[in-house]
Amino acid sequence: MRDGLPVTANQRLVFLNHAPDFDAAGIRGVAQQCNAAAVKALDAAGWTVQPDIPDAEFDGAVVRIARSKAWTQHMIAQAAAAAPLVVVDGQKTDGIDTHFKLIKARCGVLGTITKAHGRIFWFQSCDLSDWMAGPLSPAPGFQTHVGLFSAEKIDPGSALLADRLPEQLGPRVADLGAGWGFLSKHILAKSGVQHLDCVEIDHRAAACCGANLNDPRATVHWADATTWSGRYDDIVMNPPFHVGRAAASDLGKAFIAAAARCLTKKGNLWLVANRHLPYESDLKEKFRSVQELPGDNRFKVLRACL
Repeated sequence: MRDGLPVTANQRLVFLNHAPDFDAAGIRGVAQQCNAAAVKALDAAGWTVQPDIPDAEFDGAVVRIARSKAWTQHMIAQAAAAAPLVVVDGQKTDGIDTHFKLIKARCGVLGTITKAHGRIFWFQSCDLSDWMAGPLSPAPGFQTHVGLFSAEKIDPGSALLADRLPEQLGPRVADLGAGWGFLSKHILAKSGVQHLDCVEIDHRAAACCGANLNDPRATVHWADATTWSGRYDDIVMNPPFHVGRAAASDLGKAFIAAAARCLTKKGNLWLVANRHLPYESDLKEKFRSVQELPGDNRFKVLRACL
């Protein structure tokens, strides 16, 4: 952690949205992190990691901002309720200066450090309860939370894939990257489905998924879909293709590799993707046949069979 910050190793600290590559200079505390892959890395580095802030009092809270302004404000409000001193860290491209100005106007700022494209600032906690975010409802029967993918409305790619799924699927199905459960709900409506594994890396999304489905045939797993193992007759997915702000088609390709590894012989992968993403070559390498189903000018729907 950068010199000049008012936190020390002998204090009880909580780190919200903590990342494995964050420089804490040997300082340790409780790390709050919802991403299953990041949790694994933090655990290996000796952190005590939890998906939620524990109900306890802390001397200080350190918040790493998210791309979502509303989710960042929610975390800052949680931090202010948990500790008398809050430290906020982030990049200008993720909106750190906006949060700095808002906190300065609301609570005052005790200090700040800027370097390259980043900023850290800290403030004495004040009442930010109006920044706490409640549940969202993108469609009847679904609840989500700020900061999740397509939290306020149905993703058009997912809606397109849901419309292209066949009326019958195999008895064992997986939804890789299930999010808050929109596609999973449609999968469970198909005939033939006896068991559905919903694999989601974000703990908050996984919790929403379980609540939205409420079906004994569905099991929600807080896990990284790219390393998932299992045996399925059908796999459905709308894989993410961003890491931070950068497009990263390799993430989608890792989803495809996981599907090829997990499908039974003659099993089917049902996938939706933005038209510009180059998935066809990977699919043709790993699957016996690849078929493009009717899509639109933004999205393509692909069926691949082993």
